[in-house]
Amino acid sequence: MTIPINQLLNELKTITENNIEFAESLLNQNNRTLNFRKSEDSWSILECMEHLNFYGDFYLSEIENRISESRFQTTKSYFKSGVLGNYFANMMLPKEKLNKMKTLKISNPIHKLLDKSIIEEFISQQNKMLELLGKAKNVDLEKTKTSISISKLIKLKLGDTFRFVIYHNLRHIKQAENILKSIQIGVN
Repeated sequence: MTIPINQLLNELKTITENNIEFAESLLNQNNRTLNFRKSEDSWSILECMEHLNFYGDFYLSEIENRISESRFQTTKSYFKSGVLGNYFANMMLPKEKLNKMKTLKISNPIHKLLDKSIIEEFISQQNKMLELLGKAKNVDLEKTKTSISISKLIKLKLGDTFRFVIYHNLRHIKQAENILKSIQIGVN
């Protein structure tokens, strides 16, 4: 995939802003709604958010460190995705019917006692993501590489890491939206 850098960063910024807007709306929901699960082995809205916070803890500091340490200034107007990075990013994009994926045990928040502070943490992390997207305009999104959460040996282009993380956020925001819709349909 090849895309103008400004277009890529603007699209990722828009997705992140929309995710923040949805998360802010969740602050108006009661704890019963936020902890509702469709079945014993499905996630609640707060569990979706906690899962995203887990990955945000890793990726936000990884991205920030790589941007601040990068010696590669932006010189191109297009971003060309790597094969592996493009695969990972596209795998995260939500489909019409969300395909189930196995979650690592360490990042699975199921049956944790959670409250609205999880949402506030997510909003804070997403504001940090917006800040990093702004800083990313000054570095080469292809030559600047980041580690991934499951292996320090695999490196992705910074542009692909942004896509992967933000598409992963979008995927679970859609999951949370679907949970909320199912509750609202059940109430009406």
